Amino acid sequence: MNARIFGIEVLDELRGILREPAALFFSILMPVGFFAFFVSLFGGQSTDGMSTATRMVATFGTFGVLSVTLMNPGIGVADDRQRGWLRAKQVSSVPVWLTLAAKVTAALPYAVGVLLAMAVTAGLTGSLRASPASLLRLAGVLLLGALPFALLGLAVGFQASPNTSAGILNAILIPSAMVSDLWMPLEILPDFIGRIAQFLPTYHLGQLALAQLNGGGLSHVLVLLGMTGVAAMLAAVSYRNVRL
Repeated sequence: MNARIFGIEVLDELRGILREPAALFFSILMPVGFFAFFVSLFGGQSTDGMSTATRMVATFGTFGVLSVTLMNPGIGVADDRQRGWLRAKQVSSVPVWLTLAAKVTAALPYAVGVLLAMAVTAGLTGSLRASPASLLRLAGVLLLGALPFALLGLAVGFQASPNTSAGILNAILIPSAMVSDLWMPLEILPDFIGRIAQFLPTYHLGQLALAQLNGGGLSHVLVLLGMTGVAAMLAAVSYRNVRL
């Protein structure tokens, strides 16, 4: 029974993302557009033996996946709360956790679509150097690694309006991406930016994504596991004190 309800909830959320122009633009169209622009300019260059286009599939792909999984569940739950739908769910026979899980799950196909669009764009430039297996590993790592960010989005959505949630989440994502080696290499930025990046989960997810293409270390997993615990606690506390 729960599986059937979950499927219905996921389908409804998938349609809901398409019905929300702001979320569709900021979380899907904008990252792909930025990627296409930058890869057309710098894709043919090489960094540490890896083509810039290949590297950007991992780093900018991390930004693209996070733009979907951080923004959409949070804005969606804020909209449900504002419309009174979340209150109705709380008193219905459908477990609230099922609705929240559906919001996160529904964001994943769009995240995969963003990553696929970036990989295809890089491939069209002729400078993508990655096997299908490594790209599949990259997608799997990013989808799993995006979980704590989705929980953070829900925590914000439980307390803020849809527009305010979008502003807060963008204020978290954009600066983090700029100083986490997702948009531009840390080597060309001031040294203090590199020191700040070490404390940002976005940096560690980006490095873990790169490891799927260049065989780097996987020590960044521990940081992301720690963030998952913190984000889950924040989401739980925010839900208990939800503003209906």
